[in-house]
Amino acid sequence: MAKSTPEETSIAPEVLAKYEPVIGLEVHVQLLTRTKIFCGCSTRFGDPPNTNVCPVCLGLPGTLPVLNKRAVEMGMRASLALHCTVHDHSRFARKNYFYPDLPKGYQISQYELPLATGGWLEIEVGGARKRIGITRLHLEEDAAKNLHEGFSQSATKAYIDYNRCGTPLSEIVSEPDMRTPEEAYAYLTTLRQILLYTGVSDVNMEDGSLRCDANVSVRLRGAKEFGTKVEVKNLNSFRYLQKALEYEIERHIGVLESGGRISQETRLWNQAESHTVSMRSKEKAHDYRYFPEPDLLPVHISEAWRSEVRRTLPELPEAKRARFVSSYGITPYDAEVLTSTQALADYFEAVVKAGAPGKAAANWMQTELLRGLKDSGKEIGASPITPAALAELVKLVESSQITGAIGKKVFATMFASGRSAAEIVAVEGLGAQVSDAAIEQAARDVIAKNPDNVAKFKSGNEGVFKFFVGQVMKATRGQANPQAVNDILRKLLS
Repeated sequence: MAKSTPEETSIAPEVLAKYEPVIGLEVHVQLLTRTKIFCGCSTRFGDPPNTNVCPVCLGLPGTLPVLNKRAVEMGMRASLALHCTVHDHSRFARKNYFYPDLPKGYQISQYELPLATGGWLEIEVGGARKRIGITRLHLEEDAAKNLHEGFSQSATKAYIDYNRCGTPLSEIVSEPDMRTPEEAYAYLTTLRQILLYTGVSDVNMEDGSLRCDANVSVRLRGAKEFGTKVEVKNLNSFRYLQKALEYEIERHIGVLESGGRISQETRLWNQAESHTVSMRSKEKAHDYRYFPEPDLLPVHISEAWRSEVRRTLPELPEAKRARFVSSYGITPYDAEVLTSTQALADYFEAVVKAGAPGKAAANWMQTELLRGLKDSGKEIGASPITPAALAELVKLVESSQITGAIGKKVFATMFASGRSAAEIVAVEGLGAQVSDAAIEQAARDVIAKNPDNVAKFKSGNEGVFKFFVGQVMKATRGQANPQAVNDILRKLLS
């Protein structure tokens, strides 16, 4: 748990066990469109401040919004992938509040008639699967960005960059179905993966295209009523989400155990000090005075449009994992790793289609390839080894034309140079195998030098056999056929 502050104390495990946390998440996702939701300004991240703006997104008098059809389609894709019901009719509303980052004095959002409702996704924590309900998915425009640091007068003035104002967002609200910070972490990572697969968003937290607020309360185990809810904002990483929830759960229990009451409020996560701080009271729900947006027609979604969007959805991660296990003979863990991104899954399938056995391809990708990419700071799409080139190497090893140890050396040269496995093996003479006679001589030498291990093996210690194999491979500089080494050692040791 996070360190305590004056209002919290460390809670004993048996006291923590008396309570059940209740967690729901509100996730704001920037939709992957080239232009904003109600005007033609660019949504490109990183441009100079206040350059991607126009009278519409600046809220100047007399301007009218025009709905971006692509944003609606992106919202539909996310909704259908999350098993939501996409409604025939939805409507935009004005959410009224004053803040400097909101140029019109209201935000165009959806309220009583959202785009979609009633979905779910499945998570897995500790080997157990659980379904988390999704209350609604609605569309809205983003606000501008307040900047409080980095300027000559930051001590006395705030600055506003309106580039982000009007960027299309999808707000995805979960049911309060999560009971641990680990479940919340799994929900957010699963949601992010689905959104990536569908191409709805790049879900980059660093750029602000995925933002999460958490609602958390605790209650005595077995109780039916929810406890007092606190909203935690400023959760801009998956790790911060988990740490903030751990902290808040312990804080709530500490207050209740000491006879106090939880205040309904909004809090911010302070990563530097590893605790939450109060932002504002929420004793009553804020009255945003929603009313229908008069400048936009209601959205009508025909069955034909809905069916067309559903038809374009890709195979989603859960289905892909199951297919990889059944079709390629890999383990569920292998499938989990290889489907973590669409690009990685596509690469794996290309390696297999080029002739590599599924399990061998999975092993080489998870060890040598992913390690090489991580060390070089590259993504799978920038791999210097193509799927066909990796398949060629895997086949050389699987057919015993080269050993696994030699294969790893060949891989390293391939990754550094882009040359093919066959070329490297031929030029460097790596394909020449050690003769059976040479293997037998090496084996006899190893056996003669290790009488204690020979005795252990003959007394039934099968594990020591790997020692002999390793020593013979070392003596032959990794160029001996592994199967021949095994057969010759078995014969000599028996």
